[in-house]
Amino acid sequence: MSAPHEYDDRPAEETAPVVADVADSPELSLNVPSLDDLEPSLPEQVRQRITTLTAAALPGLPNEEIPFPLRRVARFAPNRRAKLGGQALAAQLAADPLFRQRIGARVVTEAGDLGAAVAGGMAPAAADPVEVAALAYLARPDGWRELIEAAGESVRAEADSAAIANLVHEAEQRAARAEHDRAVAKVEADKLRDELARVREELGQLREEARSSSRALREAQAAGKRASDLLATEKGRTAKVAADHDAEVRRLRTRLAEAEALAATGKQSAKDARAAGDARLWLLLETIGQAANGLRRELSIGPTDKLPADFVADVSADRPGALERSRPRAQDTDDPGRLDQLLALPRAHLIVDGYNVTKRGFAEMSLEQQRKRLVTGLGGIAAQTGDEVTVVFDGAERVHGLPPAPRGVRVLFSHKGDTADELIRQLVRAEPSGRPLVVISSDREVADGVRRHGAYPMGADSLLRRLARG
Repeated sequence: MSAPHEYDDRPAEETAPVVADVADSPELSLNVPSLDDLEPSLPEQVRQRITTLTAAALPGLPNEEIPFPLRRVARFAPNRRAKLGGQALAAQLAADPLFRQRIGARVVTEAGDLGAAVAGGMAPAAADPVEVAALAYLARPDGWRELIEAAGESVRAEADSAAIANLVHEAEQRAARAEHDRAVAKVEADKLRDELARVREELGQLREEARSSSRALREAQAAGKRASDLLATEKGRTAKVAADHDAEVRRLRTRLAEAEALAATGKQSAKDARAAGDARLWLLLETIGQAANGLRRELSIGPTDKLPADFVADVSADRPGALERSRPRAQDTDDPGRLDQLLALPRAHLIVDGYNVTKRGFAEMSLEQQRKRLVTGLGGIAAQTGDEVTVVFDGAERVHGLPPAPRGVRVLFSHKGDTADELIRQLVRAEPSGRPLVVISSDREVADGVRRHGAYPMGADSLLRRLARG
């Protein structure tokens, strides 16, 4: 190949003779087609790839081989060269065959085996058609137009495939929406049918009431007619016997006065009877109260400082602190409101399977942190509700030096060799029949056991939700 042509600072129009000289060169004339056949129709992906390859190879050319319009572009940052100088690069490639040939030689060399194959007029089957078309455009081997056309067909096929995939996806989305709309419409139709049945039932009731009202109205009209007939007869009779009429009026007035006096007497009698009934009721309640006090004195039953759970704790458990008691309030449950209803019962006792709750709610903590967090939360519940609260832990995990339990919370550890489950069952059996007992444990065996003794088992999630809410 002849020596590189020296680019000067003249406009492109003035460099046309140089292009002609290069075209006349015996070493370059085979790779420089005529201007009529220079630019085929390029797919957009191929055009962008050509610009990217040219922008990457441009700084590698000597400065004298870089056309003057592109010398400023060559100084751009790599990530901005193709973006800001793309049009100038494309125009120079189209107008300057020598520049395109130099760029093509560098790009083909950098492409390695793929570049060598394209320069030989071959397109590997596994190669990217866009890359092959871009290399063919720059290197211009025999059959390069066919390579570009094949790339265009491949790009169009991919675009068609993408469009078809989008259409299929959109069709699936429309089908899903249609199915959803159909399900919603079915639900709405069911609601409307139920509403129609209810309206029909109400309409039947209204019709029955209307028929009853019509019958009552007809009966009232008939009674009114009979009263009118009787009144007409009475008027005729009064007209015939005026004297008897005056006497009857006086007699009726006398009877009216007697009736009013009798009514006043009846009201007073009713008032006296009610007062007597209130007095008897008060006397009955007072008698019952005095009888209860007498029975309490006779049986010598006085207030006690210990509850049934305390007796079980003294015999079957280790307890780090004393119990302080108050009255119950509610907490949330798996079934909203269920736990609230149970703990709202008078003298309710809440028994908690400690590790069953902590290992379900905050197992990532150490056992000491689990116990502290649960007991602290139960202290908040006891302070808010005044509940009698007992939390039971397995004695195998017992540690010494525990801080005192919060007010209103009894903390128990089972004896060595016993489990918290058995201690919970002992606490339930020790309570009197009829007292509301709520046992928090997700252990089915514990739940079944305490249920047989009249307690209400609740899942650990109910207490965890209550603690989270608090």
